Amino acid sequence: MALYQTDFHFTGQTQVYHGKVRDVYTLDRGLLVMVATDRLSAFDVVLPKPIPYKGQVLNQLASTMLGESKSLVPNWLIGTPDPNVTIGYPCEPIAVEMVIRGYLCGHAAREYALGKRKLCGVSLPEGMRESDAFPEPIITPSTKANEGHDEDISREEILSRGLVSEEDYVTMENYTRQLFRFGSQTAASRGLILADTKYEFGKLNGKVVLMDEIHTPDSSRYFYANTYLEYQQKSIPQRQLSKEFVRQWLIEHGFMGKENQPVPLMPDEFIESVTARYIELYETLTGKTFIPASQQDPIARVESAVENFLKNLR
Repeated sequence: MALYQTDFHFTGQTQVYHGKVRDVYTLDRGLLVMVATDRLSAFDVVLPKPIPYKGQVLNQLASTMLGESKSLVPNWLIGTPDPNVTIGYPCEPIAVEMVIRGYLCGHAAREYALGKRKLCGVSLPEGMRESDAFPEPIITPSTKANEGHDEDISREEILSRGLVSEEDYVTMENYTRQLFRFGSQTAASRGLILADTKYEFGKLNGKVVLMDEIHTPDSSRYFYANTYLEYQQKSIPQRQLSKEFVRQWLIEHGFMGKENQPVPLMPDEFIESVTARYIELYETLTGKTFIPASQQDPIARVESAVENFLKNLR
């Protein structure tokens, strides 16, 4: 049984927010309980069928990366009592996603193919092919929408609109580049290339901290390093470990999240392949064997794990 929807009532719970993929529960003792479901979103639309074990992969990979990077950038993590759950400190969200791109792919490649040579105020070199590396990684922020589509935005517009103070934005830029270096080095050690990713930040006790997930297949694109040069030389699309192949499947079936476009239903065989890709990325990046959590009654499993964790947390 996949974990598609939750409606928990944890001890001390004061509110709940159901996001596209995660359900976030606020507790009165200054804690957040974030449940990573098996929902899958693409083009900012939640798809109708769950992906078994996707939430577990995202949660365990993100918690691993948060733990390994906490000496570089402060984050919100306290613990992971269940394969699908992270508990951390509540932060005041900053309504800007910090997207950093080392390679021309995904949204940037689609914009480039339309003839655009400036993205989020950043000039793009002429003569690039999809999946080419940028001379240096570029930061292309987007607004963080509660509903609907996130939108590209420049550094100048962020500051002029007062979305973030200049001091905090500079901190976010520095953290973004540090995390991208860390993620790129981790990927390289596992035979992968971190092509692009995004980070979300918030304020905790007046300081900027990293929140949400990092370096997962939902937030990042990875290429296989051993075939990268060969494929670029032959103009062959890069082999990827990311959610991009799901987006490509949807595009091929006439869906890009635009108004009045019906969402195509993914066949079971394709859903199984998505699960396999997520597990492959987890095992490749962590070097650990993926151990599936019990799917017999995931709701009861999660509730018990969280309540036990809260009892023992002082």
